[in-house]
Amino acid sequence: MNTAPAVASLPRLDPNTLHTFIKPMKKIHDHQDVETFLSSVAYRDIMIFILQLNRCMFPSKIPGKESGSSNVEVWTLDSDSIDFSEPVRRLQLLLSKLESLIDEVAPDTGPRRFGNISFRKWCEEMESRTATIMDECLPPEILQQKSEDGETVTAKEELMAYLTGSFGSSQRLDYGTGHELSFLAFLACLWKLNGFARADPGVEERGIVIGVIEPYATPTTASQFCLKANIQPAGSHGVWGLDDHSFISYILGSAQLSPAITPADPTPTEGSLPNAPSTGDIAKRNIVEKERKSNMYFSAIGFIHDVKKGPFWEHSPMLYDISGIKDGWGKINKGMIKMYNAEVLSKFPVVQHFPFGSLFVWERDPNATPSVPSAHTSSGPQTPAHMPAPPPPQPDMGTRAPWASMPTGIRMRDSRGENNPAHATPTAPLFNQMPAIRAPWATQGSQQRNLPPREPFISPPNTSDR
Repeated sequence: MNTAPAVASLPRLDPNTLHTFIKPMKKIHDHQDVETFLSSVAYRDIMIFILQLNRCMFPSKIPGKESGSSNVEVWTLDSDSIDFSEPVRRLQLLLSKLESLIDEVAPDTGPRRFGNISFRKWCEEMESRTATIMDECLPPEILQQKSEDGETVTAKEELMAYLTGSFGSSQRLDYGTGHELSFLAFLACLWKLNGFARADPGVEERGIVIGVIEPYATPTTASQFCLKANIQPAGSHGVWGLDDHSFISYILGSAQLSPAITPADPTPTEGSLPNAPSTGDIAKRNIVEKERKSNMYFSAIGFIHDVKKGPFWEHSPMLYDISGIKDGWGKINKGMIKMYNAEVLSKFPVVQHFPFGSLFVWERDPNATPSVPSAHTSSGPQTPAHMPAPPPPQPDMGTRAPWASMPTGIRMRDSRGENNPAHATPTAPLFNQMPAIRAPWATQGSQQRNLPPREPFISPPNTSDR
């Protein structure tokens, strides 16, 4: 079995050492800043925390009574073996208070095109009440930690920046993976501030995942209001995106179905838990309905089935393609982490609003390897100093449109089928010169006309209910 090294744990601040808090600020303004971010201490800490949460959701091997024997504990959503600590219960109360605001702000009944403007009212209510709700739900010894220099910035101000950024944008009327990232950062800040109970590795983390992240990721709080108010997905790839609003559920949910491990085992990168549902079962509604009650991956898939119509491969081709991976849920888990790094943390539209303070530091990680510019980090604006100058106009071009200098061998035809240079579109020979637009994973054509391309070793799953 291929394996990856076991992961570290996010360091906590020493409570006996004074700390200087900083009001989080925007630092990412162009794609060069994204490259800086990918080599920063903040990026390192985000990945450590995500891998820490991911590791805790792998099934556990527990020594049996007989020598050499072991039992397997699976960390399902309805598991009785996961205890919620006092800090986790406080966060559950915080989420429930924020969710209650939904009932106070009903969606507007007027005309709308890009989302209901009542979402803006909800965001304003949420932001105005966050400070009070935090005081009601979080311990004062965490919130009232002050800077060593006597400045007025406290831990509460840093925490608020990430919490208020977790539920969508009132300006853009959207919600997506960047807001989900902000919520993960909020939890990581609490971890650094010693806001969670100290326990054996994985114990408190599982409480965080099942007791806090799952309620946040399911259609409650902001997600529920986004659905009611028709809020746009932030930074959406359309059907070629993994999910309109969420990503973390696919990482943690695939870990739940991966092979069992001991605390000393490396993290598996292939294989599945015995008796786990097949990776292709996500297209079968009856299996999804059964598994969504216990697994985060299937819970997210179930929500897609609830809100989208038509064939699964048509409205969710990326998830459909992933479902055909033959190396099991461990392989999917590894791929999801790589995809999260590429499609969330490396994308300018997603991370541009992430703020940096003293808990997520805008400083270079001394152990980081230099980042290589890619299409992911380049999907954003460049600073004028680095933008190439436009080519000089040719003397005989004037202000002609680009297609005006087409080779004479390409005929133009208007909508009536007549040659017309004034109102025309290029005929087939021009399009034959253009490369086909395909998904990144489409390496071969499908053998069936009504199904999309898949990886060469994958045969389309049977989507009929069983």
